[in-house]
Amino acid sequence: MPRLKEEQLQKIYEERKQQITLAAVKIFAQRGLPGTKISMITSKAGVSHGLFYHYFKTKEELFISLVREAVETSMQEIGNLSHLTASPIEKIRILTQGMLDESGAPYFMLLHRARNFEEVPEEVSQLIQNYPIEIYVERLLPIFQEGQQRGEVAGGNLTEMIANYLTVISGVMVLGSGYPTPQIDWLMRLVEKK
Repeated sequence: MPRLKEEQLQKIYEERKQQITLAAVKIFAQRGLPGTKISMITSKAGVSHGLFYHYFKTKEELFISLVREAVETSMQEIGNLSHLTASPIEKIRILTQGMLDESGAPYFMLLHRARNFEEVPEEVSQLIQNYPIEIYVERLLPIFQEGQQRGEVAGGNLTEMIANYLTVISGVMVLGSGYPTPQIDWLMRLVEKK
């Protein structure tokens, strides 16, 4: 088989797989694992059942894959914040925007569901245990500390502040379905020094 044809086939393969995963993460985020049917995923992705099974053996396998991707991506994104040249408060704003924007919110909600509401496969339970909320708080702590030192972030216990910040964003996603996403400025008032 000519190399170009192999590359084209690989590109098509990856595009179809991404089509399925993008549809699935949105549905899993809304309905959870038990409330999601493969037919919902294939319908939203615009692919056949057979094509779904070409990429994934079960919806559980897909769910595990998406949770793993969400954990890895969230850790990477938090790590990337430290490399930005922005001020600490701007880094927090960027993080907040990323968690609430159209591409990030489903993954954040998926993690929230896997962490709090779902009977999940053992592999997902293990992933969640390996990355408890405390790890996210620890990773964000240096940014908040610098912000406090610069007078950008409100005073007080930063560990509690970060945990509350993450809890509020989770609550906005869980309870806010059907309501407009709050303006980032409103959420930033939780952490900004007045």
